Amino acid sequence: MGPTGIPAQNAGSATADTSVWDLGAAILLVEDDAGDALLVEEMLADSEVDSTLTWCKTLAEARRFLRTNNTPVCVLLDLHLPDVHGLDAVRQLVDSAPDAAVVVLTGLAEAETGLSAVAHGAQDYLVKDRIDPESLGRAVRYALQRKNAERVASAIRTSQLIAQENARLERALLPIPLLHDDGFGVAARYEAGRAHGLLSGDFYDVVQTADGAVHAVIGDVSGHGAAEAALGVCLRVAWRTAVLTGVTQLEKIGLLEEILVAERSDPHVFATVTTLVFPPERDRVRVARAGHPGMLLRRGTDVSWVEPDTGIALGLMPGLGRWTLTDLELHPDSELVLFTDGLFEGRTGPRTRLGEEGLLEMAARHGSLEPRAFVDTLVAEATERASPYGGLADDVAVLHLGWRNA
Repeated sequence: MGPTGIPAQNAGSATADTSVWDLGAAILLVEDDAGDALLVEEMLADSEVDSTLTWCKTLAEARRFLRTNNTPVCVLLDLHLPDVHGLDAVRQLVDSAPDAAVVVLTGLAEAETGLSAVAHGAQDYLVKDRIDPESLGRAVRYALQRKNAERVASAIRTSQLIAQENARLERALLPIPLLHDDGFGVAARYEAGRAHGLLSGDFYDVVQTADGAVHAVIGDVSGHGAAEAALGVCLRVAWRTAVLTGVTQLEKIGLLEEILVAERSDPHVFATVTTLVFPPERDRVRVARAGHPGMLLRRGTDVSWVEPDTGIALGLMPGLGRWTLTDLELHPDSELVLFTDGLFEGRTGPRTRLGEEGLLEMAARHGSLEPRAFVDTLVAEATERASPYGGLADDVAVLHLGWRNA
């Protein structure tokens, strides 16, 4: 039975013709005139369309049906209904059921209205007094095909926009290191997680100041999506500005927290950050951490895990965070590898993750590789281990830093 209590027919059941079109879709007739409804019903039965027909007398009734229907629908829409009139019927239907194909039914004197209905989102229109089974069946099939083509085109446009947005965000999140010469080596890598189309809030930067010191930062804004990526860009640009204006290392941490709290859209958003300063003497590195993971220390072919002192992540307790500086001794062949937690949090089993120990074990086996190959291998192997369980769910940023031997 249809929503009004009038039987819903299978329009193709009256014929055994092998040329019947099985649309895989429902047809909804929105028409308050019983005579016109019966006419449409009979024509569908005589057409080559094989689909169920449901009849509603008002737009409100049709919208209730569409909310509960999970299959593709072609709506045959009269423009003169008890609860809506004219093009408003098209606008309201398209707004409430954007995936439905719409064929407008008009009178002889309403051809211009039919064209306007197409401009407002309908796929086609038919003049009632000129409808025959062939034209009605063709209009239904074509409307469904046009709607499907619109959805495909929209998906392609969305994909292109996401790619363009990714490119813009990547340029802002992952800048070219600002170095005065080739005495300092940087190898960086960013991989977007599988769970979202856009880059998220992982960021890094490297800047060498006039005194020869090299400053570096890596950070991770919680969450995924464009808002988090924009916040990551904001924090990176603020950090670079603070470096170039001579702000001290701990003052930079406090400044980043102030900016995060001011710019975040959700009070639960936080960020982890590690900043480093490599003095020109090349014998040490000064580290400040705010809730960020530890790092790998490479010396020759040996790889070890380093955990400098850390304070609370930015934004968890605004204004109450306390951070400290840790000096790490650097030998001439020492290099540091920083990363965001997406590198080691991928699942490697139903209840297991790679973890920090697994990452260290993996890194130790590749200690002889050059910086770029080392970074690429870590990301590739972490991805491979997680691939049976959906791949890396979070973004990954890796930053390999160290003085080059003279």
